[in-house]
Amino acid sequence: MGDTKRVPKRGHTVRDIEEQLGVARAVIGRANVVWQHAPELVDSVISGAVGLDRAYETARQKKAQTDSAEAQLAKLHNEDPALAARVVEGELTLQGAWAERKARQEEETRQRRVATQLLCEVLPSLAQVRGSKTFALYDPQFAPPGRAVTREVIAHAATALQEIASVWKERELP
Repeated sequence: MGDTKRVPKRGHTVRDIEEQLGVARAVIGRANVVWQHAPELVDSVISGAVGLDRAYETARQKKAQTDSAEAQLAKLHNEDPALAARVVEGELTLQGAWAERKARQEEETRQRRVATQLLCEVLPSLAQVRGSKTFALYDPQFAPPGRAVTREVIAHAATALQEIASVWKERELP
């Protein structure tokens, strides 16, 4: 019947392949790096024309090139074109741009956390203060300094609530 090779079925784990073919995990790992980063060498490795170790080194070099400055700049361009443009113009280093991007993301996360905490503190309390009796009891002399409720504050609060409702609807939040 010719040459029958034991080829693992799709979906098997590295352990399955190791057991079926008797190949060490390290070898499977190297072959995977070649497969991912130097696929043009796979047939040569299989045929024996190129050794796995040599193909692996080539694949590692290609992987390093993929992670090079050009690739990082391309990635930055996809994520933040304005920062990438500043790198191209020489205004920022690539490393500086990534640091700025990270700082921006951290600041955005901090702002989201603060906004969420503020809304979670203010809105449930406001939702409980329904009815004209509560509002009729308001006395400006008991208001904390700088926190008095005025018509202007109420108008701003009403606008804020409309904007909040719009954002909730747009984001399909509960």
